[in-house]
Amino acid sequence: MKEIIVYTDGACSGNPGPGGWGAVLFYGEHQLELSGGEPHTTNNRMELLSVIEALSKLKEPCKVKVHSDSAYLVNCFQQGWYRGWMKNGWLNSKKQPVENQDLWKRLLALKDIHQIEFAKVKGHSDDRWNNRCDELARAAAKSAAAR
Repeated sequence: MKEIIVYTDGACSGNPGPGGWGAVLFYGEHQLELSGGEPHTTNNRMELLSVIEALSKLKEPCKVKVHSDSAYLVNCFQQGWYRGWMKNGWLNSKKQPVENQDLWKRLLALKDIHQIEFAKVKGHSDDRWNNRCDELARAAAKSAAAR
């Protein structure tokens, strides 16, 4: 099974507002940068979409380590929030519908294909690849705002 390292980030100008996402994938000596944006979205949606888009590029099941500065994303998997959501019919602990269900479901479908480990990185610090993803996401958000 191929081992892939992925860095991701999402950005939003206003929340909601124009947003963007960025990802950098590494496999051996290969590196791939991805980004995209939406004219009206939220930061959390962009964080999720960055991982979805990165994993969607993989052509076969892989072992993937995803680095993200999003506590929302990382805690969901490290603390198993999604298990409770699914068990409770996609309601959160307050019995409210889970936000961003469409993206969580897409991400969980990808999790069924790949062996994914999530690692939390400190945002806006000295992590080179997190900073690069932030640059990609901000540029994509700016581009989305201009549409």
